[in-house]
Amino acid sequence: MTGTAVIRGVVAVEADVFAIRRQARELGAALGLEEPDQIRLAAALSEVGRRLLARHGPLTVDFAVVPDEPNGGEAATERPLLSITVTGIGPADDALVGELGPTRQLVDRFAVRRNGASTVITMGRWLPERVAAISPTEIEEIAQQIAGLTAGTPLEELAEHNRQLLATLQQVEHQRDELLRLNVELEETNRGVVALYKELSDELEATNRGVVALYAELDQRNDEIRAASEAKSRFLANASHELRAPVTAIIGLCQLLKAPTSVPLTEEQAGQLGLIESSARGLLGLVNQLLDLAKAESGRLEATPVATDLKAVFDSLRGMLKAVPRSESTELVIVDPEGVPTLHTDPVLLTRVLLNLLTNGLKFTPDGEVRLTAQYSPRERTVSLAVSDTGIGIPPEEHERIFEEFHQVRHALHAGVVGTGLGLPYTRRLVQILGGRISLESTPGHGSTFTVTLPVSDPARSPAGNITGPLRVLIADDDDAFRTAAAMILRAAGDTVIEAADGEAALAAIQQEPPDAVLLDLRLAGVDGFAVLAALSSNETLSHIPVVVLTAYPSDVADQPALGRATTVMDKAQTTLDSLPRIVREAAQTHLGETHLRERP
Repeated sequence: MTGTAVIRGVVAVEADVFAIRRQARELGAALGLEEPDQIRLAAALSEVGRRLLARHGPLTVDFAVVPDEPNGGEAATERPLLSITVTGIGPADDALVGELGPTRQLVDRFAVRRNGASTVITMGRWLPERVAAISPTEIEEIAQQIAGLTAGTPLEELAEHNRQLLATLQQVEHQRDELLRLNVELEETNRGVVALYKELSDELEATNRGVVALYAELDQRNDEIRAASEAKSRFLANASHELRAPVTAIIGLCQLLKAPTSVPLTEEQAGQLGLIESSARGLLGLVNQLLDLAKAESGRLEATPVATDLKAVFDSLRGMLKAVPRSESTELVIVDPEGVPTLHTDPVLLTRVLLNLLTNGLKFTPDGEVRLTAQYSPRERTVSLAVSDTGIGIPPEEHERIFEEFHQVRHALHAGVVGTGLGLPYTRRLVQILGGRISLESTPGHGSTFTVTLPVSDPARSPAGNITGPLRVLIADDDDAFRTAAAMILRAAGDTVIEAADGEAALAAIQQEPPDAVLLDLRLAGVDGFAVLAALSSNETLSHIPVVVLTAYPSDVADQPALGRATTVMDKAQTTLDSLPRIVREAAQTHLGETHLRERP
């Protein structure tokens, strides 16, 4: 236990017991103890000193102000403790320990330690919290005043003790009278509470009956909704299957009639046949969308992630969109992705997503441009695919509704544009299956931008496979020598090292480019290590970074809740610099279940 020693006394004769009793009382008063607590502490010390002196001869008594510690299964408090340690020569017998049992009730902390050489009894009372702010100089001045006190005669001490007891008795009587008055008020209040409780119970019982009936009705409605949803999915799937065959047959027959080997058609017949084929292909597209939507809703549509080159997907889209009808004044621009890593996703589903968005953009852009771009975010480890157009736009109140099945925007700018209301709901469902999200920004008359954000990481890779190259490590420590030595060791291991001498510089470096791991000292000037940990925890983008805490006071801080953010807490005095590369990699390894380190080429 660490703290501030105040005074030490020696008890050689019975008269010395009165002296330390008075010192305990005066010291308690000087440190802010209430008078009843002063009496209890002095009485406990007097009892212990008298009994130990009778069995073990001369004693030493040490007064100190210390932080509280757990005792006998009780948790420590944040208040300081006035601790008194009485040491006698020789072990105490069980009889003495039993005699001191009632004394435990007079103090907040009481402990007896026995060994072959001595008996040590420690007791203490909690002090007001403001004592924690008293400087060692002030405590030393108090100690000098207390050390100069001498014991009075036993009669004087007895008189003072009686005076204090009478004052305490008067306080107890006053409190008893106040307690009686409060009991009368409490009884009156209880009668009112009982009556109110009965009234509320009756109302609650009636309400509960209504709630039970409502829940039963809700369960029934949920079952009906679930059955209706399943029936709808089955209907969509069955209808799509049944419709696809005849529509496909119609398209095939149209192609046979147009074949050179068939009977030549008149110009009018050829035009009518073209209209039939065009309508059949439109119907087939609708049927396919219904079937895909039914699969997605029923959960039968699953992604098959593979390593996917985004440029190959973009090249495929260019070819597929050549046959899509669009205005002559509308330009399609697909920008090749640059600096974008390989995605681990389903290329077929991703192609469907982008094809739907681009087709939608061409349909609603009578004049202007439809553009597809890709951008990589190293910090979030995501790729954003943006399909923007300069078309008619979407009103703000429709931004959410356009993702509802069969909903079509009713707006003057959309008049005459044909649609089924299935493309965007199906697209959002596919994006969710791919583990991403879709967002919309649009202004009527100025165009729209749909952004699909997908993760880059491969969730199926083993954690060990992610630590394949050098790490980017931030060292935040105000000890220049330790920081320099640690940086040399890590650089020798092939890592990139950023140094920061205080918490503010550390946070700035992390914000500029998040490292793969952080070595953090808690005792930093200004913004300390605890503040750095809190900042990392509160930032969703940075919360995954593994942190190795290096501190010279591990036992003081290891149980603090703030260190729950740390991956590892190491004793700085016992951690060799050569072990730092291993510690950093093990810390990173523990976080790979939540996130993956940035791969290095």
